[in-house]
Amino acid sequence: MSNPKAEVASMLAVLSDDVSFEDIQYHLYVLEKVKRGLDRVEAEGAIAHEEAKKRLHKWLPG
Repeated sequence: MSNPKAEVASMLAVLSDDVSFEDIQYHLYVLEKVKRGLDRVEAEGAIAHEEAKKRLHKWLPG
């Protein structure tokens, strides 16, 4: 989607009718964090899952 209003409308359309304001705020928070992450990947790139596992192997058990 191209604009925040359309994204919020789409999000609200899939939530149940008895959703609370707190639930809506949480979903907005998650939507914004995902969007920021995707924007960052587009701007800065990302590493493959296997590469991440190699880099983190020395700190993670197993």
